[in-house]
Amino acid sequence: MSCRSSMGLVSRPPQSRSSCKRAKRHHSLHTMPGPMEGLLSHDRLRAARAHIERSDEATLGRQAALSAIPAPTGAEGARGARVAEMLDEAGLENVTIDDVGNVRGWYRNVAGTQHAAPLPDGSVVLSAHLDTVFGPELDVSVARRGPRLEGPGIADNARGLAALVAIGGALVRARVETRRPVLFAATVGEEGSGDLRGVRHLLENPARPHAFIALDGAGIERIVHRALGCRRYHIAFHGPGGHSWAAFGVANPANAVGRAVALLADPPAHRAPRTTCAVVRLGGGTSLNSIPQTAWFEVDLRSEDPRALEKLDRAVQAILTQALDEENRHRVPGTVPLTIDVRRVGDRPSGLTPRAHPLVQAAVAATRAVGHDHQLACASTDANVPIALGVPAVALGAGGRAGDAHLPTEWYENDKGALGIVRALLVTAAMAEAQ
Repeated sequence: MSCRSSMGLVSRPPQSRSSCKRAKRHHSLHTMPGPMEGLLSHDRLRAARAHIERSDEATLGRQAALSAIPAPTGAEGARGARVAEMLDEAGLENVTIDDVGNVRGWYRNVAGTQHAAPLPDGSVVLSAHLDTVFGPELDVSVARRGPRLEGPGIADNARGLAALVAIGGALVRARVETRRPVLFAATVGEEGSGDLRGVRHLLENPARPHAFIALDGAGIERIVHRALGCRRYHIAFHGPGGHSWAAFGVANPANAVGRAVALLADPPAHRAPRTTCAVVRLGGGTSLNSIPQTAWFEVDLRSEDPRALEKLDRAVQAILTQALDEENRHRVPGTVPLTIDVRRVGDRPSGLTPRAHPLVQAAVAATRAVGHDHQLACASTDANVPIALGVPAVALGAGGRAGDAHLPTEWYENDKGALGIVRALLVTAAMAEAQ
């Protein structure tokens, strides 16, 4: 599969920012020598950009409305239904909700071409995840205080979803012609225990996209092209339990958890590439005066290098065996030994789209075109899965500023919000080969 746009958008590195001249027309865009300048002066893309800017307040309203619909991981249905309505209203074709809850809609303004396949080879995917980290018990209503919208999930990822709708509407309204069809996808299960379930399902089709772009949160500078791999385990120790006095001396699952956690606090060092091991939750026991029959903890392992992550995983498994053996050695002879149950509850692949790849360079050029310096970054996003499958992928913020991510006090300010959406439009147009 060719990675080069027929427009040659990124056949050479983009010019330095110092060589950019500020555009005299509106949008505060910078003209850039070469193919990006062609996109910036493209009549229909100019119309699409103008539509995004005119619709900025409407986009903000959609963002607030979507954020106010609860969407815990695994329960995204109500929000997904509303996104489907919005994509349909924006004019996308064949808007559907698939078996796992992903919303799909097509932009197919491809001259003389009909695509019957669900995900034809060479299409471009533009995605945003539906779910939030918050449970169903939390009030997710949105308050406007001065320049800020405040509410759980207002940026992550109500902003990405609102941008998805805005870009679809802009392409339709401006009738931008592309060589490649664009799939607009709102995915389930990106956060936490979702383990990227939606995007995995989306890419089960053997056909492979030409490029995958995820819209995740706010911002106008970061380009996530390195996928942060993550493995998560639920580890439970089981034993006979008993009265804390009468049965003292039996193998204690809580002690085994303590031994394991103490060892994991100082795992083998991996300074380069950065690799981390964090105990994130623990629990167990039935009463204050009982030796528990079960105690458990959960651990989160991360690295952007798959080999380093695998090495850490093996070290963690050895530590668990050591903790089990040590606790069993300390039990009263003749009593029942502990057993261990290790269950993998998350496995996010790592990898990267090289910085020299046309997709990354298109994102760099688009960031400079809207007047900002780019920041290449590593994170765990929906882009992890396509990267691991060999599909070029990046994740981009959708404009504006945000803070307190994953907290009930999350906030969003629409500072250059429209420019962030324009940046994503330019990258999408470049990879879809706008005509």
